[in-house]
Amino acid sequence: MAHLTLPTKKIFALLGILILSLIPACSSNNSVGTPVERVSGGPTGTYIVPPGIHKIKHIVIIMQENRSFDSYFGTFPGADGIPMKNGQPTVCVNDPKTGNCVYPFLDHADVNGGGPHSQANATADINGGQMNGFIGQAEAGKRGCLDPTNPACTNSSTPDVMGYHSQSDIPNYWTYAKDFVLQDHMFEPNASWSLPSHLFLVSEWSAYCTQIDNPSSCQNSLQTKRPEVPPNTPTPYGGTPGPTGTNAARKNPNAAVPGQPDYAWTDLTYLLHKQKVSWGYYVVSGSEPDCENPAQMSCIAVSQNASTPGIWNPLPWFDTVKNDNQLGNIQDVTNFYSQAKSGNLPAVSWVVPSATVSEHPPARVSAGQSYVTSLINAIMQSPDWSSTAIFLTWDDWGGFYDHVVPPSVDQNGYGLRVPAMVISPYAKQGYIDHQTLSFDAYDKFIEDDFLNGARIDPLTDGRPDPRPDVRENEKKLGNLINDFNFNQSPDPKVILPVNPKTTLTGTLPG
Repeated sequence: MAHLTLPTKKIFALLGILILSLIPACSSNNSVGTPVERVSGGPTGTYIVPPGIHKIKHIVIIMQENRSFDSYFGTFPGADGIPMKNGQPTVCVNDPKTGNCVYPFLDHADVNGGGPHSQANATADINGGQMNGFIGQAEAGKRGCLDPTNPACTNSSTPDVMGYHSQSDIPNYWTYAKDFVLQDHMFEPNASWSLPSHLFLVSEWSAYCTQIDNPSSCQNSLQTKRPEVPPNTPTPYGGTPGPTGTNAARKNPNAAVPGQPDYAWTDLTYLLHKQKVSWGYYVVSGSEPDCENPAQMSCIAVSQNASTPGIWNPLPWFDTVKNDNQLGNIQDVTNFYSQAKSGNLPAVSWVVPSATVSEHPPARVSAGQSYVTSLINAIMQSPDWSSTAIFLTWDDWGGFYDHVVPPSVDQNGYGLRVPAMVISPYAKQGYIDHQTLSFDAYDKFIEDDFLNGARIDPLTDGRPDPRPDVRENEKKLGNLINDFNFNQSPDPKVILPVNPKTTLTGTLPG
């Protein structure tokens, strides 16, 4: 073997240095715990993830129910609220019954009625961009419903969908908006009701599947088509919630149980579990805030707790959660309070309410605000506060008026605007985010922070399904990174009063 001359050795050494220097710029390091610099999504198709994002080690998504942006923050200074001149609204909506044009009005009522909020109602409310169907839909809603939270029903004799609340009605929410970040262009990811919205929250899709553990058997279903329920079925969907044991005697053990949904497509917990990222889904025990089927006129109140799959707790019906033995991550909300107190919050948390504290009409607004405040107080008083980001939002518009036309990204949405905030020691102070956002931005932020930019993408996640698109990569979608200043001194805690402390679910912490 010939010996290398000194010049040749130097040349090889220089080449080695050059190659090593080019590696970070030309490739992505996808090893666990090592953040990539450039990931997919955004107006340019890719963007740089700032290293400061990894100061956030705990993300908490608090989801409330059924409010439009204009109904809560329509008069918030600096926000894209109700068009006004000299303090008076300049927009109005026709009342088909009277022929009068009704202007938005200040409504201090603690209990509201709202209006129908299914897929057809969203289309009618938007009305091709005229945003003038709200009163007509409320007046056409079903009356005398056994369950007043039914999305097909109108919950008051006189529609109040044009009403909006002021700071005095929801002082804590306005304080959070003033001290942290208010997002005035957050849109429901789907133009429909609660269940599809919660499915998008954890999986970026709403579908109907015919085979267990077969993502390719799933079909797009904005209104979440239900399987046929056998006669005299004692449970909401029929069958037995939980693993696939109910199929043991069926001719095709891979077929979905009649009347029981099976969510075979990929959800975010699959990626989190794969990369050993901790997560928890916390449920307030009580009753569900909606009928199980948006077309029903009445239904028996459905009990809700961490072990009951349903509208607000869809993860138990995801095959990925069952197959990964992650059902134990779905817990009672009391665990959230205790984990916050001890500084043991998981990396990703979702927190959902019961009907009483949901703000879904006819639940009291004040009860929902107190419950949310108790959650935020628990986080701020936790050892985990210094590394936490709270994303607070409402799942759909609830039939209430909003004046902004939703952008169209695919056949599923976006839906109408909802209130949303970012609360964190690194959130920009007193900032109003005007970016176009949807709940998809939550998943994108989680993926950028903990998963090296991996996406729920049928081409890369190993579980191909026929979803219409990868929502995190939508070019219209803004980026929650813009709501943070990772170089600032951490914002102080804002501990607010929990008032009233007592609700139908008991005494709230804080």
